[in-house]
This record gives sequence, structure tokens and C-alpha cells, in this order.
Amino acid sequence: MSLHRLAAFAPSVRVAVPRGNYSIPRVGRPRRRFVVLSTMTPTDPGMSAVLSANRFQTHFSEPTQATPLDIVPKADWDEYVERQTPAQKAWLKAQSNPTSPTPVPAADASIDHFVLPVKPGSIDLWRLAAAFSGLPKGNLYWINESADFDDATIELAWGLTAYAFTKYKKQEDKPEAPTCLVRRTAADSPVRASVDRALQATYMVRDMISTPAEDFGPRNLEAAVSTLAAQHAARSTSIVGQQLLQHGYPQVHRVGRAASTERAPRLIELTWNESAQRAITLVGKGVCYDTGGLSLKPTNSMVTMSKDMGGAAHVLGLAHMIMSAQLDVRLRVLIPAVENSVSSNSFRPGDILTARNGTTTLNVNSDAEGRLILADALVAATEDNPELIVDFATLTGAQRVALGPDIPGVFCDDDALADQLYSAGNRMEDIVWRLPLHQPYRKLLDTPLADIKSCSSGGLGGAITAALYLKEFVGDCTWMHIDLMAYNSTSSPGRPEGGEAMGLRAAFELIRERFS
Repeated sequence: MSLHRLAAFAPSVRVAVPRGNYSIPRVGRPRRRFVVLSTMTPTDPGMSAVLSANRFQTHFSEPTQATPLDIVPKADWDEYVERQTPAQKAWLKAQSNPTSPTPVPAADASIDHFVLPVKPGSIDLWRLAAAFSGLPKGNLYWINESADFDDATIELAWGLTAYAFTKYKKQEDKPEAPTCLVRRTAADSPVRASVDRALQATYMVRDMISTPAEDFGPRNLEAAVSTLAAQHAARSTSIVGQQLLQHGYPQVHRVGRAASTERAPRLIELTWNESAQRAITLVGKGVCYDTGGLSLKPTNSMVTMSKDMGGAAHVLGLAHMIMSAQLDVRLRVLIPAVENSVSSNSFRPGDILTARNGTTTLNVNSDAEGRLILADALVAATEDNPELIVDFATLTGAQRVALGPDIPGVFCDDDALADQLYSAGNRMEDIVWRLPLHQPYRKLLDTPLADIKSCSSGGLGGAITAALYLKEFVGDCTWMHIDLMAYNSTSSPGRPEGGEAMGLRAAFELIRERFS
């Protein structure tokens, strides 16, 4: 589908949203699924992030003449060497335990093949990525020998290693020709389809998060949703600015109202396969930039805050995987999209906010804004009584302190569901870890001034108390909260610095198992 045809799915009406303080109407059951109330263009960064997610295909090729690769775990190195020709054996023994891709000569002194020593490690995906990253660039390769590595893991590792975010680099700094791998999976095989889904979703998530906030505000996030909906014959809608008050999303409005009219807050919704009997709702935190509001962040903490819409990027990547796989499920995606800006009408520490369900919150820290907008969206998520609600959010620094930057924290009251996600993460080499919804900590959110405080005063157990705050808004629905960093602070093979998909493949595997 061309960019211009996709643009036809976009809305054509813009609503000017005045700044100011608005009264909160009584929250009832609102009419839903309105027309989208803003504009986008075919070159919108949100559209681009979705439409360019398939570019990993330039790093794959169908069978043709190519340089063979032998993938050899270090533990099998000696046995591998003994199977080579005498000349090759002598050459390899002379390399003195190589740790990088090694060319193996043919009888005429040309390169016969490369051998890739794979270092020991617990995660095959990143072991392979480390091996692939050392190959000479611009060549075409095919896998001749792959030890015990399966084709899906090889192709996924190759595609992740090939990822680069070069949109803002000068042309001369970009690679001239792609390094390609001949695919071993059949073009029409389920294995290839699963690899492609994972790569498309990961590229999409990484691109969205890495795009700076100047080019990826709430309107651009809406454009990404509209474009994804167009690709999958889904419906997307958005409620913007003061309309949020009229339709019962007061905390989304309150957090985002200080931003400029161009970057007005909104509640974005995508629905797909609405005739299906079983339903799942995904909720993603869409803070497109977080200054901390009046609880202003220091500069060093603000530099990467374009990643604070990482939860929204994850639910869009996950939605793409669900829709591409044609799972028999009614899908709903809700994204509260805001910028947490500083202005004369910023919400304040000490303010009391009223959520969609009437619960009042004493705002303790305006840098804890994500939970406030998620509260409105989670209440809306429960109104259709779906079988499962999953939210993704870059919610707390405490989660990173507990688990480090690479492992998402999972909060869930359903032991079987949490165990299923953990097992899926291990199988998919997409590790997640459960943290406790420790109910005794709920008292840390008590206040005599409102129904609940937004966060505890001492800061201890911050990831847990944030999850307990969200739990107040999901009622009796089965719910899972995933708190993640969504960012690589440094580069490593297959995981360049910038936006990152975390727990995405694990979550899809869980949903595929439960809804197949």
C-alpha cells in the first residue's frame, strides 16, 4: 500500500484546543469510537516508523551464490577443525583459538568459507549476534553448518544485528551496501512468518522510541496507530484536548494540558476483529516526552525521555504481531498520549485529581505522571470486560534498580498467568521476571486528603507501589502490568544504543498460547 493511499485513512480535521483549566464533568458511560481529531501527512514520523518496519528484508536473500558460513560453538572447535581438509586444518590450528569470524582458504588460496566461533553463553540469540557482528560487511552469506542453532534463532539474530537507526545521520555515515544472509526457512513457512513478525515489531518499536520527541509527539503517535490500523483493516480513533474531559479521561487531560496545542493530549484507540468472542485489551503508556513537569528532572535524567512512550510503542508492536498472526481474538489497544510539560497550567504536586471511575488521587510528584494517565485508560479497558488486560509502561526507576536495564518486571495476581509468561520468555530468549504485588505496601499510598496518593513518600518499593496504584483501576479483570526500560544505554551486538523491545516476543507467545 502506498504512502498516499495510507494517508487516505488519516483524519482531515484539526481541533484547536485552548489552554486553561477545565471543570471535570460527571463521568458516566461515554459514547466511544469517535473520528480522529487531528491531521497527519504521508511523511509523518509516526507513519514512517510503521511503514519502514520491514526494512530488515534488505539484509536477507533467497538462494543464490554466496559465501558459506560455518557456525561453531567454542566447545566444538577442536572436533570441527579435525573434519577439515589437511590444508584447512593446518590453517585453522595456526589461528590460535580465534574469537572472531575466520576465513578458511580453498586450494587456490581464495576464501572457501568463513567459520564463526560462537562464545559460550546462556542466550543463543545474543551469542549469534556477537558472531555475526564481526563478519566483513557488504557480502552475501549462507549458513553451511549451524551446530544446534535452529533456523528461526539464526534468522532472528541476523535481523536484529542488521538493525540500524540512521535517519538523523549524514549520508556518508550510512552503510553503502547491506550485508545479506540467504534464508534457510521456506518463504511460505510458519517459521519464517514468525521471524518476520518479530523483526517487524522490533524494528517498529525501536524506531518509535529512538525518534526524538520533537518529531514524535502525541499527534505522531496517533499517526503511527492510524497507519498500523490501515495495514490490518483495523479501526483507529482519537479523543483530543478538551474532548477528553467530555468523554471521561480527566487525568489524561490534566497531565497533558500544559503542552502546546500542536502537542495536545489524547486517548488513542485501535480495535480489530471485533466479531471475535474472546477479547484482549492492551494499554500502553504514551508519554512522548517527560520533563518531570513541575517536579522538574535534572538534565541528565531528561536526555532520554523521548523513550517514555516506550509502553505505547510496545503495545503497537504487540498488536502488529497479533494481527499479522490472525489470532482469533478481539483486540483493543488504548494509548493515553501526552507530553508532561511545564507551563502556567501544569498540574501541581499537592493537586487532587479525579480519574475516570471517580477515584481521587493526591498528586505527590508530577514526575510520576505515567500512572495517572494509565489509570484512566485501565478503567476504560475494564468496561468491555476483556479476558485479559496487559499494560506496558516505562513506569519506574525502581524497576531498573531491582532488575537492571535489560529485564522487564512483571506484576500479576494470577500465578498461572505469570508463570506462563515467564516460561514463554525463557523459550523465546526474551527474559522477564515477576515482582510481587505486595498488598501490605498499599498502606504507603494512604492519605486523609483523597482516596489514594500517587506514590509513597519514602520511595522504597517504588515499582511495587506504582503497580499497586494501577491495581486500584482494574477491578476484577485479569491484568498484567509490565514495567520496563525500553532503551539500551550502550550498544552491544544485536542491541544498539537507543530504543529497545523488551518482553515483546514473550508477551506474544503467551497470548498466542492462550488464544489459539
